[in-house]
Amino acid sequence: MEYKFKTLYSEIGGQETINQLVEAFYPRVYADPDLAPLFVGDMEEIKRKQKLFLPQFLGGPALYSQEFGPPAMRQRHLPHEVTPKRAKAWLRCMKEAFEEIGLDQNPAGLAFYDRLTQVAGIMVNTPDSEE
Repeated sequence: MEYKFKTLYSEIGGQETINQLVEAFYPRVYADPDLAPLFVGDMEEIKRKQKLFLPQFLGGPALYSQEFGPPAMRQRHLPHEVTPKRAKAWLRCMKEAFEEIGLDQNPAGLAFYDRLTQVAGIMVNTPDSEE
């Protein structure tokens, strides 16, 4: 007997939904004064990497690892000052992108966002400044 388990990736609608989310998310990130300094470089390449990473993160195909090796996301983010304020801004941009594409109306989408809130906390590596 063969069992087929559903993944968050399949439950949210697969690559098509990932593509929509990434396209809605990154313009917000690049427009955010707290986040923009972290996202230097070609937005199209950054979006491409995210479109490879998120399927893997959600239990879908391991596209990111096939091209770049293990994600090791915390290690990859260590060179960047990820503060609690920036993590909140990142989540705000993501929440707005979820809302724009209707992913906030999907139970699997809510589980996906919950996982992202956990990741955002893990990525923090620098305290907020005392401005």
